[in-house]
Amino acid sequence: MTAISGGKNYHHGDLRNALICAAVDLATEGGPERVVLREAARRVGVSPTAAYRHFDGRGELLRTVRSHARARLAEAMERAAAREPGADDPVLAAERRLAALCRGYVGFAVEHPGLYRAAFGAVRPAGEPPAGGAAPPAPEIRAFTLLKEALEALDRFGVRRPAAGAAAWSAVHGLSLLLLEGPLRRLSAQRRDDVVETTLAMVVSGARPR
Repeated sequence: MTAISGGKNYHHGDLRNALICAAVDLATEGGPERVVLREAARRVGVSPTAAYRHFDGRGELLRTVRSHARARLAEAMERAAAREPGADDPVLAAERRLAALCRGYVGFAVEHPGLYRAAFGAVRPAGEPPAGGAAPPAPEIRAFTLLKEALEALDRFGVRRPAAGAAAWSAVHGLSLLLLEGPLRRLSAQRRDDVVETTLAMVVSGARPR
């Protein structure tokens, strides 16, 4: 999903994208709590009535922002992996890619906390049953797919570990939340980097072929 740049100026027919861009800016500034359809309309310079022609309400707008934030997260991971030097040893190359993807994941969370929180905030669509009821399956999250693919590359050189993708994701997601909202948020930049690298080393070690 791609939003246009610049929320206040839009061409005829692009109001939906302009509203998305404004909503993404709001999430960037203050997380999903800041995403309000009326405020997005105000930033774009249109009436709430005009905005409601494109979105049923705040829930639909939040889901759109969440999709955008998840795409941005995956892009950050892929950029981090692209910067990682290769290696002649295929196992080492696969391990470096896994570590780089994880580093990009945590880096995005630290650099864009509002968008990161929006990427995983729970949004219940209108008419969807409350927790415990039947709900439609959620689409695959690209960030998780990238981690699974990196682990599958390592699987070719050893024994497959059940649920390794979920374990790796849990490690980087949990670390990200601790750095943003937990006691680790008080760490200095250097100490934070040390914790990140130690965690990534544990993830790679756990995925290493055996």
